[in-house]
Amino acid sequence: MDAVQAVAEPRRREILRLVWDTERSAGEIADRFDVTFGAVSQHLKVLRDTGLVTLRQDGKKRFYRADREGMGPLADYLRAMWATKLDTLAELAEAAERADGAEGNAS
Repeated sequence: MDAVQAVAEPRRREILRLVWDTERSAGEIADRFDVTFGAVSQHLKVLRDTGLVTLRQDGKKRFYRADREGMGPLADYLRAMWATKLDTLAELAEAAERADGAEGNAS
């Protein structure tokens, strides 16, 4: 599987977003999802095998971080995609706030 195929899966993209700026333990990552730890572990393995995350082991704990350098141009694409989603979310929140304000003024 190549890196593009790996990030085509939504949970893997979410895992990458979680470890983009912060190293996180496998357990901490798994806690963010509504699937088994084993399923998250498999996603982490795919991300590791495709060079999208790095693994640091400390005793029995495994810590993951996005390998943005290893991603090459894919890192810029993901960063832009997340920024666009955040911009859209902010616009929707502002629109909802304006709508709530308009309803309150109409009363």
